[in-house]
Amino acid sequence: MHFITALLGVYRAEIGLVVLAAMFVAFVRERYSPTVIAVVGACTFALLGMLDEKALFSVFSNSAPLTVGAMFILSGALIRTGVISRVADIIMTRAERRPRLALAEVAIGTIILSAFLNNTPVVVLLIPIMFKLAQATGYPVKKLLIPMNTVAVLGGCLTLVGTSTNLIVAGIAADQGMAPFGIFDITLYGLAGTIAGVIALICLSFLLPSDAPSIAGENGGNVQDYLTELVVPQDSDLIGRAVGSLSMFGRTVKLLGIKRGGDIRRRDLVEEELHAGDRLIVRADGAAIMTLRESDQFELGIAADSRTSGQEGRVVEAMVSPSHPSIGERLMDIPFLHALRVRIIGIHRARHLPGPDLPETRVRGADRLLIAGSDDAMRSLRDNPHLIGVDVSRVRAFRRKKAWIAMVAMAGVVILSALNVVGIGLAAVIAVGLILITRCIDPEEAWGAVDGDVLVLIFAMLAVGLALEQAGSVALMVGWITPLLQSAPAWSLVFLIYFFALILSELLSNNAVAALLTPITIAIAQQLGVDPRPLIIALMIGASACFATPIGYQTNALVYAAGDYRFADFVRIGVPINIVVGIAVCSALVLLG
Repeated sequence: MHFITALLGVYRAEIGLVVLAAMFVAFVRERYSPTVIAVVGACTFALLGMLDEKALFSVFSNSAPLTVGAMFILSGALIRTGVISRVADIIMTRAERRPRLALAEVAIGTIILSAFLNNTPVVVLLIPIMFKLAQATGYPVKKLLIPMNTVAVLGGCLTLVGTSTNLIVAGIAADQGMAPFGIFDITLYGLAGTIAGVIALICLSFLLPSDAPSIAGENGGNVQDYLTELVVPQDSDLIGRAVGSLSMFGRTVKLLGIKRGGDIRRRDLVEEELHAGDRLIVRADGAAIMTLRESDQFELGIAADSRTSGQEGRVVEAMVSPSHPSIGERLMDIPFLHALRVRIIGIHRARHLPGPDLPETRVRGADRLLIAGSDDAMRSLRDNPHLIGVDVSRVRAFRRKKAWIAMVAMAGVVILSALNVVGIGLAAVIAVGLILITRCIDPEEAWGAVDGDVLVLIFAMLAVGLALEQAGSVALMVGWITPLLQSAPAWSLVFLIYFFALILSELLSNNAVAALLTPITIAIAQQLGVDPRPLIIALMIGASACFATPIGYQTNALVYAAGDYRFADFVRIGVPINIVVGIAVCSALVLLG
């Protein structure tokens, strides 16, 4: 025991590097998630006595992870209030008129959105839109998904809040005594990389594959659409209005036909005037159906008793068992519809929209039903042996009336932090309080919007970085590196830091690389007597602008799966873009930093 204690006392720095090397090997092998590896690494340092209890828990006072969490919640509020969905509807409306111009507008809009929102929900939202645009323009969807993801990542490099990586680096740098970064301090350099990256995409588009995905459907496998019907009430204000004047139709709600007097009309519907009792056959996603349900403009779905309202009670989701006796029969004849006071307000079928209308749909095994009814009716449905997984639906209506509050909250964070009225962390926390008190988003939804895996990874890597500093490992590495860099020109340091961070981030977690390299970068700058700020900005962007592998950035993995790409597809287009963007960013830092 005394031997081990003595060994730790003499070789603390070297042992710290051994633990770090073991973590790198584990990161690369990917047998465990990066979060697990980071937590185990932090615990190892604590067990070895290189990180005491006070130091370990001090990482929770760092504002960077809390700011990241607050920005997750603000992004969730914009989704919950329908702001992001409305933007997508506008995009699709313009794409139907001028699809090629819409591609340029989508690229610009993606860059702007990604500069202020988390990239992941932006990319998730845009994947099905890219499939639609591919159909409208005739371009192969594989030539659109990677470019869309690339501009989303580049947009995240334009502001301090664009990626969690930027916030982590800025938070650690502030803890190290550097002047705080403003929200737009990196914009000029990120803009240089964005412009260069877009030009490179255009010039190198011939490297993108043009074959069709073999696994993704029309929506990229991301949207769960339901068939439903909207009944125009007898006293509705909509009677006499043209269908084309209704604002609800767009990307998430598509009119398929109008049923009137037993006839279904499916053509030239825009100029058709609404009559009392008309049944609009529509395709809509779950959130849109719930929003229509709360609007009280229509009665949704079908019921055996017309007095049963879809606005009453709760909505549950249930799957039809393959053993259901109504398989092959009309949905209108399914027994529970006549035995209970419920309404079926939607039916979903994987990779196929049923029809011709809701009551005439022939029931199949694995059909998913949205059912509205009282608590008593819901209990009866749960006891039905022919329905699987009956539970309260997770889809929620958009709170569109509160969209302006969510937008003001997000804009306030940007403006207040840009003007240095308050720090970005405090501004984000205040904005979260505003959207919670005004019920833009419910508390459980807010906490659900936070990616806890990311936050735990950040805290764990902060602890690892602190342990390396206390053990002297950082000083040891800097001592090895500094003599090699002393004769190098000052401008070359920017390129070295950028591309070193880039290479590591193509293999490891961006946030882990950022948390680890920030204190090392600052220490190298201090030893060499150079300004650390350009180096820190190079680290920020280099750790995020990774395009050469599907694991280089979290959104890369999303389009990799949705577009059914091969690993080589990313390498072929990503490596040259990495180089072009890196040279542009580093050149801007050298010339303007």
